[in-house]
Amino acid sequence: MPSPMDAPLLPASPVSTLDEYLASDVGGLGLARAQELGPEGTIDVVDRSGLRGRGGAGFPTGRKWRSIAAAEADRRFVVCNAAEGEPATFKDRALMRANPYQLLEGILIAAFALGAESVYIGLKARFDTELDRVTRAAAEMQDAGICRDCEINVVAGPPDYLYGEETALLEVIEGRDALPRLFPPYQHGLFATDIVTGWQGSPTPAAGSGRAAHPTLVNNVETLSNVPHILARGPEWFRSRGTPESPGTVVCTIAGDVVAPDVGEIELGTPLGDAIDAVGSGVAAGRQVKAVIPGVAAPVVTDMSVPISYEGFERIGSAMGAAGYQVFDDTACMVGAALATSRFLAAESCGQCPPCKLGSTAITGHLERIESGQGQGSDVDAIRHWLARVTDGNRCYLAVQERLVVSSMLATFADELEAHLALGHCPRPRPIVLPELVDLTDGIPTYARQ
Repeated sequence: MPSPMDAPLLPASPVSTLDEYLASDVGGLGLARAQELGPEGTIDVVDRSGLRGRGGAGFPTGRKWRSIAAAEADRRFVVCNAAEGEPATFKDRALMRANPYQLLEGILIAAFALGAESVYIGLKARFDTELDRVTRAAAEMQDAGICRDCEINVVAGPPDYLYGEETALLEVIEGRDALPRLFPPYQHGLFATDIVTGWQGSPTPAAGSGRAAHPTLVNNVETLSNVPHILARGPEWFRSRGTPESPGTVVCTIAGDVVAPDVGEIELGTPLGDAIDAVGSGVAAGRQVKAVIPGVAAPVVTDMSVPISYEGFERIGSAMGAAGYQVFDDTACMVGAALATSRFLAAESCGQCPPCKLGSTAITGHLERIESGQGQGSDVDAIRHWLARVTDGNRCYLAVQERLVVSSMLATFADELEAHLALGHCPRPRPIVLPELVDLTDGIPTYARQ
């Protein structure tokens, strides 16, 4: 891992006051530099840095900002997605605990660059520590006059996994359930009146007022936390680490079958196996890493030499995701891991797209039969049937996750699937769960579901 000096996002000890943050070599300088450069110059710096979204998709941040700034609109908004709920991921909460000021400065820079009317930070209501840290930090910054006239709204939302999906996040901010919309935020943002996007119709605008899309920027905590450092130190500094296609560092979570689950900041391009050892203290003595899943969003990985980068994971047919990695050692049953993943996604599917809800539930049921020793070839056929159809008409990525993760596990570990059918029981009977992390301190995880 980088030394504390080389790990700008995760300081060695938490930044506890605004004065402490402003006394650092970055605090406040990014916003001041943005104001010197102006909106277009600020976007240009972010673009030249090569920063890519750390929420999972890896879309170029500068390009996203530029497209929203260029849209014809009378109102724009900035939203920080802090509602992480991906299994084996705790990096956004670690960042808010360690330094909420860099996040808020990044949000203010984004709002300045885009001419945003107001900003929203969406967290889960049960993130007590993070809510307190962010709310107090925002009050300190407003009292200090750093953003006296800015409107910062902290939204405490539901525990749903889909609350972290960017369009469902907008629905919650507007006071509705966490149900994904048809169109992305840059097309149909907050408080828009142009089209119907979800279960409920948008309000009809007053006569003569026209219709408005209100393009909205949604970036996650880690993405926005990088912005003050880039503005203060320059895009060349940011590109001095990582790879040409994936510059900078990334905050990753290593959980599962490791000695000490933890969060750490590493240079992009670091081999996955090295990150498991450095952040999670490796697997237990005498054990080997069997597989890793990047949350529940991408195909299983068995090559520990793959560099943690967007292009590195793409080359092996997977994805870097939000850098939350669930490790399975050689005692794990991968049919059980597929079942745990499918069960999680089935429970979290919102039901707007019937093939997603019905398909993931059916896949879970057939995997339960196989894992319990009651499975037959017809169960495998049924799973294949639903994997081909679960994404029909999908609004969000959840159904794609079901297809990618479950199918990759069953294909990569086909021998284990066959062993279940042949033996009539699981050859590696130990419980496999993919619970959401509620806390992760000193290598001790606390889970929402056991």
